[in-house]
Amino acid sequence: MSQTPPRISAFPKCYLDDISQARSMSVFDWIEQARQLDADGLEMYEGFFTSLEDTYLNEVGSAIRQAGFAMPMLCCSPDFTHPEASERERAVEYQKSMIRVARLLGGEGVVCRVLSGQRWPSLTREQGLEYARDGIVACLPLAQELGVVLGLENHYKDGYWLYAEFAQKMDVFLDLLKMIPESDHFGVQFDPSNAVVAGDDPVELLRQVVSRVVSMHASDRFLVPGAKLEDLAQAEGSAGYSAILQHGVTGKGINDYASIFSLLHQAGYSGWISIEDGMNGMDEMAESLAFLRASVKHYWKC
Repeated sequence: MSQTPPRISAFPKCYLDDISQARSMSVFDWIEQARQLDADGLEMYEGFFTSLEDTYLNEVGSAIRQAGFAMPMLCCSPDFTHPEASERERAVEYQKSMIRVARLLGGEGVVCRVLSGQRWPSLTREQGLEYARDGIVACLPLAQELGVVLGLENHYKDGYWLYAEFAQKMDVFLDLLKMIPESDHFGVQFDPSNAVVAGDDPVELLRQVVSRVVSMHASDRFLVPGAKLEDLAQAEGSAGYSAILQHGVTGKGINDYASIFSLLHQAGYSGWISIEDGMNGMDEMAESLAFLRASVKHYWKC
């Protein structure tokens, strides 16, 4: 029996600030513009919405469907490791609200991303692991009730955080993963570029977690000329991504996608692969999507 190939979605990294911060572009504008792209779905981000009322969210869902797309994943950035207990509780409640949004927009089986939280300077490894585990586990009952899958991403840094991801490094990420009970409603949101930024081998990380991967980001990263990965430490304590990191056409950067796709295919992966691109225009996003289409066709023989 042939293996079901992954489906492809698009995430507008290029318009993140315009939609979620400046509000110079709406999520409806993005959906309309995305009609030109060869994608099966549109990934959403928590900051895209101007309201969490059902009426508004139903309008967003209708616009996605009318444009011919599904909504496979909602990207959320809970800070479960905040030093203040009240802030950790707030993060759990907010993540639960996003689980409900994900279910409304994406239906049963939709992935709702979770993170560990920020690498606050006062945090010990043991505290961070405990706080992150507790936050994720607290959200699992609702995810199970609503048929939503929580995807823990090996993340670098939310674009609006001061500090990098607590579980950024592979060893910490794997330790946290071991602390979360295996469940049909929890798995890994794999991003190879973030592993590179962490100074880890993305292919080795994938080997460790491939059986638990529920979704994937496909992007490529480039360092500005003369920069080194260790220079990223200078960005600690400042909001946003480091200026030495650049996004570009997927398949032309630092990731070994031949090995990545081979491992995913061998493991029987049939979930979504979401392109994170477009920082240099929609033409690059279209080129990245074409690379993904060709790769899925080649590795999944479809």
